[in-house]
Amino acid sequence: MPIAVSKTPSSVPPSNEEVASLLNSIFTAQTSQESLDASYALTNLLIQSVGVRGLLSYNLLPEIKKGAADKKSGARRESSMLILGALFERFPREHPLSEVVFLIQDGGVLDLALDALADKGAVVRDAAQYAVDALFVCLKPESMVNALLPALLRYLSKGTAKWQGAVGAYALIEKMADKAKMGTGTKEEERVKDLLREAMGKTLKEVIPVVESGMHDLKNEVAKQATKAMTALTTLITNEDVIPRIPLLIKTMEKPSAETLQKAILALSQTTFVAVVTSPVLALLTPLLERSLNTPTTPQEVLRQTVVVVENLTKLVHDPTEARTFLPKLKPGVQAVKDRASLPEVRELATRALDVIKKAMGDDDGKADEAHTTPEDVLKVLEPKVQAHGGLAQPGDAALFDLTKTYVAEMVREDVNVRMHDRIPACVGPYLRGLLKDDQHEAVASEVQAYFIEEDHRKFGQPAQEEDGEVEIVNADFSLAYGGMLLLSHTNLRLLKGHRYGLCGRNGAGKSTLMRSIAEGKLEGFPPKEVVKTCFVEHNQGENADLTVLDYCAKDPELASVDRDEISAVLSEFGFTAGPDGRQEQKVGSLSGGWKMKLALARAMLMKADVLLLDEPTNHLDVANVKWLQEYLKKHTEITSLIVSHDSGFLDEVCTDIYHYENKKLVLYKGNLAAFVKVKPEAKTYYTLSASNVQFKFPPPGILTGVKSQTRAILRMSNVSYTYPGAKKPSLVDASITLSLSSRTAIIGGNGAGKSTFIKLLTGELVPQSGKVEKHPNLRIGYIKQHALEHVEMHLEKTPNQYLQWRYANGDDREVYLKQTRIMTDEERAQMEKPIDLGDGKGPRRIEALMGRQKWKKSFQYEVKWLGWLPKHNTMVSRETLIELGFAKLVQEFDDHEASREGLGYRVLEPKVIAKHFEDVGLDPDIANHTQIGGLSGGQKVKVVLAGAMWNNPHLLVLDEPTNFLDRDSLGGLAVAIRDYKGGVVMISHNEEFVGALCPEQIHIADGRITHRTNTAVQTERFEDSQPGSTVASSAVSSATPSAANSGAEDTGELKFKAKKKKKLTRAQLKEREVRRRLRHIEWLNSPKGTPRPPDTDDEEE
Repeated sequence: MPIAVSKTPSSVPPSNEEVASLLNSIFTAQTSQESLDASYALTNLLIQSVGVRGLLSYNLLPEIKKGAADKKSGARRESSMLILGALFERFPREHPLSEVVFLIQDGGVLDLALDALADKGAVVRDAAQYAVDALFVCLKPESMVNALLPALLRYLSKGTAKWQGAVGAYALIEKMADKAKMGTGTKEEERVKDLLREAMGKTLKEVIPVVESGMHDLKNEVAKQATKAMTALTTLITNEDVIPRIPLLIKTMEKPSAETLQKAILALSQTTFVAVVTSPVLALLTPLLERSLNTPTTPQEVLRQTVVVVENLTKLVHDPTEARTFLPKLKPGVQAVKDRASLPEVRELATRALDVIKKAMGDDDGKADEAHTTPEDVLKVLEPKVQAHGGLAQPGDAALFDLTKTYVAEMVREDVNVRMHDRIPACVGPYLRGLLKDDQHEAVASEVQAYFIEEDHRKFGQPAQEEDGEVEIVNADFSLAYGGMLLLSHTNLRLLKGHRYGLCGRNGAGKSTLMRSIAEGKLEGFPPKEVVKTCFVEHNQGENADLTVLDYCAKDPELASVDRDEISAVLSEFGFTAGPDGRQEQKVGSLSGGWKMKLALARAMLMKADVLLLDEPTNHLDVANVKWLQEYLKKHTEITSLIVSHDSGFLDEVCTDIYHYENKKLVLYKGNLAAFVKVKPEAKTYYTLSASNVQFKFPPPGILTGVKSQTRAILRMSNVSYTYPGAKKPSLVDASITLSLSSRTAIIGGNGAGKSTFIKLLTGELVPQSGKVEKHPNLRIGYIKQHALEHVEMHLEKTPNQYLQWRYANGDDREVYLKQTRIMTDEERAQMEKPIDLGDGKGPRRIEALMGRQKWKKSFQYEVKWLGWLPKHNTMVSRETLIELGFAKLVQEFDDHEASREGLGYRVLEPKVIAKHFEDVGLDPDIANHTQIGGLSGGQKVKVVLAGAMWNNPHLLVLDEPTNFLDRDSLGGLAVAIRDYKGGVVMISHNEEFVGALCPEQIHIADGRITHRTNTAVQTERFEDSQPGSTVASSAVSSATPSAANSGAEDTGELKFKAKKKKKLTRAQLKEREVRRRLRHIEWLNSPKGTPRPPDTDDEEE
């Protein structure tokens, strides 16, 4: 007897007799086509009249099941599949609620079609395949994941499925995964694929174990199809770190053995994990890691690799909900390793991994993560809305509604979690049609959609509203990755004409990568250059260093349409004067960093760019030029600017809006940096120098022989002048300075004044043309150039750890030998070939090498090995004699070796120790060990350079523009480290805040001449941890004099370092010494011919 139906003016329910007659026609048809036609007729009749209720009445589904089970009649089995196929093909399109009947209610009827794939009759198998394909085609992504996939998993898990049916089920899973593959379809097609991929990825926890069991099926056809399904499922994983290992992981699942598992674990342990780890990756790797941890026979080395992989993976799980889903499976195994592993190293690693697991799982207080919507959350909204609109049309629909509301809630959950709210009405209204009174389904769907849109705004903020009179020039939705690292995920960038946007975030967040992607036209959704013209302002004119400024601009392909006179006029506006002696005729290579930046800005203006991309524009600019740049940007209101800068004053003055990197999203804040800090107080590090987020630790400098006072001179420049080849006037004239271990000296001056030249002469990068530079023979200098990345640009293929190993592999600093003062000239090479006569009766001889050094009077003497002479003929020659004879660079090379040997005496060049050193200068050990230098951000590269300079414990740190490329957190950490450093520091910086907080002594350079100025106190209040009224940190200076000024360092005499004063020997001690020497002489006389005579020294201990 049919159930009661809801009648509409155009629909009349068919009688039992009509339906029975059509069913009889289907089962008694003479041909397959006749049976199919009758099936379509019955389907259309039900669709146009009673809809889904027709499937639940007229005894329809029981009749189909009865026909499918008729073993005596192949025709009835075929007819059952044909009617099932007709229903699958047409019902879900018109009445989506039928999906509940076909796939969920009472287990659904999909099993009938899958079982029929094993029928002995080919026509029955074909009809069953038609039914399966028809259902698959008409389902949307939400239905596939929440109805079809669970039905397939139930079928495969029950254990009684026929092997042909299992093959069909695995084939459907493979088709689903293939349908979710990224492609080159339309935007809407790719959007639907994104939804399916995201939703299926979350189900892999349940899917992978079922498919993996099929890979071990005794039936070869099942195992092959399950393997194909697994391969397709792994395409849902977008983690670039894991993708190369997937074939090996699949092989490990296909042929599980201790050997294949160990190979897989080894491969994973050699993988550098940098991308965020999500549930698809965890679903794939967790079973393998669990097996490795829980197998009693797993070797200790494999256990070590396993816990390392667990730790590395867990660090990159950013979603606590996902962590709480998967990590409890691994936690007991890691705990067991910690408790029972035989090797202490493995137990220590397991302890670390356990701590990381606990941290990743967060506080499980039983509450659902607010960022994720659950079906229960949807039901709390859906049920009241249904009741508010009159409830169910008929009480008899309660059972069907209970199934439907859960199914609807699951589909809406998928849409809400991927923020595709426009798909919600299609997942609610059509499924409630016919169940609610007076066709209220559309109203309920609209209200549910409106609720979740409002919730989305609450969680993620309101979308940008169009401002009055503002012109939007960019509105791009995009994701950004670099080198396998996801930097921004599904975020929005909206730019308004004339606005100046500050881009703020930590080092390595991807600020420069974003701007370079925009400049190169690689950012998805960003308008093409024909619509919005962009210009990336950077000082990269190195390849055109021989061109004049005017020719450099005139020959730029981007400026081909600009007249030469116009170029000259614009350059004049930027301070490049015209004429034969003007700056426009200067070579680009001779410009200082500040003038190169001005040239890049002039080029941008000539391009008439709509959007200026400014990456650290104030680097290398002096105060006057920074002021000029601020006024220029504010005056040109027709230009939109995107600015990355660590200069808080500049951002305050210029910016109208701030974009901040937060959880891989760009978040917009109205107003300048000060307004941004009011809203986000944790960003106050933009205003104070704090080491709270990034801490640097500099190693203490070693002992310098003869230097007992912090104010004793260790480096002196006297009356030095220098002119660059081809330059018309000298860069430095008659410059003098004295430095000590307590020095905190700032070199200040305008762009092109000669600051970097001064530093290069001081450190030996350049050789003075007049005057002299003296230093303590054992002095070690850590030097970071103005263009700091020059230090590492030849090693981009190495990791930071490998770079440091290369640099100090031979016990010396290899980069020291690249200095001009260490490279021998042709004259000096010729001098090395000349024989010299010391007047010792042995005649002229050529020096082969210096073998040793010892104290002699107030200087040193060196052991000289003569070319062609045995070692016993080595001679001790004083430092002064060697320098006078023209061997200054040979002496310098040996001094460098000895200084480096002393500095590295307590350093072990091992990866573990090096990684700790990198951590001390603020670079994450994982990055230091595994990321190539070429893949690091500018700020991270500067930290690599800093670590390289500090490895051999230098006594004097020389920094040329140290604030370039460092973010505010790193800047604060560097300032605190310099403040507490026990050695001397010399720095060039335009950052007044940085210099004022650290340097009591300042040297001003203008037109190549220097002026000394000494401040009475530094501005310690600029440090976040300063105390009211505090002065220079006592740890930095151990004497009453805070700098080299007004101390013994000002003594203009020769740099002499006294040896330790010898104690006068008593008469008895003199006798003992004479006996020792006589015995030693006798021993030497009895030794083999050629043995060097031991020297008589006063340093003997015996």
